[in-house]
Amino acid sequence: MQFITLVASLVAAASAVVAAPAAPEARGSSYLSGTNSGDGTFYATGLGACGITNNDSQYIVAVSQDLFDSYPGAGANPNANPVCNKKIKASYGGKSVTVTVTDRCTGCSLTSLDFSPAAFDKLASESVGRIHNVEWTWA
Repeated sequence: MQFITLVASLVAAASAVVAAPAAPEARGSSYLSGTNSGDGTFYATGLGACGITNNDSQYIVAVSQDLFDSYPGAGANPNANPVCNKKIKASYGGKSVTVTVTDRCTGCSLTSLDFSPAAFDKLASESVGRIHNVEWTWA
């Protein structure tokens, strides 16, 4: 009986490892070129991960923590991350906005974006809160 319990435990553990999501580096770097798609949200700006203090009226964006931390050349100092100050053109519902990366979003999935209120307003009303299928490219 103990042998069967041990085997069942090993099978369950192996299944969990196989089902675990890949680390951003293992997913490849498809987000570095071409068109990406994800959710769009907005946040109260301030001092961002790039070491830049912004305000809500600027056209800025926070990229996901996974994208920020795995961006080629990223090191221990987030202020020196090469993704900082990169431009992104985001589109939703026939509208578009170009924003500058100044922060990282810990609650965002890999290709989702967290906009300043002014940038989000160019795509949708803040009353919506979250928009889905925002398409974006590096500008």
